[in-house]
Amino acid sequence: MQVQINTDDNVEGRDALARLVEAEVDATLGRFGGRLTRMEVHLSDENAGRAGAADKRCLMEARPAGRQPVAVTHQAATLEGAYSGAAAKMRNLLESAFGRLDDTKGAASIRDNERR
Repeated sequence: MQVQINTDDNVEGRDALARLVEAEVDATLGRFGGRLTRMEVHLSDENAGRAGAADKRCLMEARPAGRQPVAVTHQAATLEGAYSGAAAKMRNLLESAFGRLDDTKGAASIRDNERR
């Protein structure tokens, strides 16, 4: 799974921040790595450096193989809170989406037999 990180001009420390974001994505979403081709993380400061509550924003987009992309967003007072919150939301979304594909009405899908 490839992780692409984009920041606006108001976010500082891009290299160190990129390593932290990649570590968070790997820790939270690593188990979906075989099903995702790419993760895009967009970090921005909504107030452009001025103080304010919940002004840091993270938009996280997952690109599942063979499916339409899905996205979540999270706002927080810090960048760490923003990307951690977005990763947690994305984990819940992917668990739900992939869970529905793997499980049909509480039982394994008949299509599983075709894969074996």
